[in-house]
Amino acid sequence: MGIVKSSVSLLLGTAFGVYLAQNYNVPNIRKLTNTSLVVAKHIEENYRKPKKDDVE
Repeated sequence: MGIVKSSVSLLLGTAFGVYLAQNYNVPNIRKLTNTSLVVAKHIEENYRKPKKDDVE
């Protein structure tokens, strides 16, 4: 009974997700993640403290 119950939950969740994606403006999570990683890398490179070897 447990596998049937979890399969029904999975199918209902998938169907609901497809419905939302088709009918509403849902942001692309992969694109949003990549953009935030690029911004974080840019901030880190610009505001990182210099190494002691580079200070001379």
